[in-house]
Amino acid sequence: MSRVEPERQSVNRERPVGNRPAGELSLSGPRPNGRKEATAEDDQLIAWALRGRTEAYGELVRRYQDRLFNALNGFLGSPEDALDVTQEAFLSAWQALDGFKGGSRFYTWLYRIAMNLAIDLRRRQKPTGSLDLADDDIAQPPDPSPDADPQAALQRDEDVARVRQALMRVSEEHRMVLVLKDFEGMKYEEIAQVLEVPIGTIRSRLHRARLELRSVLERQEASESPTTE
Repeated sequence: MSRVEPERQSVNRERPVGNRPAGELSLSGPRPNGRKEATAEDDQLIAWALRGRTEAYGELVRRYQDRLFNALNGFLGSPEDALDVTQEAFLSAWQALDGFKGGSRFYTWLYRIAMNLAIDLRRRQKPTGSLDLADDDIAQPPDPSPDADPQAALQRDEDVARVRQALMRVSEEHRMVLVLKDFEGMKYEEIAQVLEVPIGTIRSRLHRARLELRSVLERQEASESPTTE
């Protein structure tokens, strides 16, 4: 099926996704709340795009660009690289749209494309070394509770920054599964689809990933603590 080739999809990081100029594609009714509704609308947009309605694919870009960018930024640790990969992922997905069979959600399929591009980018760059795993009990990454106290909010921001810094020192394989589960909130089944490995592998990999992240955080804390003579 021949399709009109669109211009390179531009991910706009300066305006809200929902602000559409007049005349652009607008689906009737409210935004879908559940996954089934979102999947049905995505499938309709894909069908329209395959018929040559490029504005339908533009709606998919607007729907998922922020979520994909944030996930890639967590994995790559660079907003510039994340933006480049986000744009490249949407372009690659458009070019391969004929091959989308609907066996998974569109975003899961898109994320797999984006993650492969991100891994390729990391391999072209200087690799980041990982630290040895700890044999301690499993621990979750810090998850501070909301607090209206400005001082607590500042501490919360510092905690988030500390976790992100530690995340970039975790091995690539472990960082990937941490981003998908703890940052993206994906289910094990979805992660297994993205990474194309069994669910049991995802569970064990996540266990080791959290151990490694804890080890990195503990080393960071030790290095930041003042030494006493």
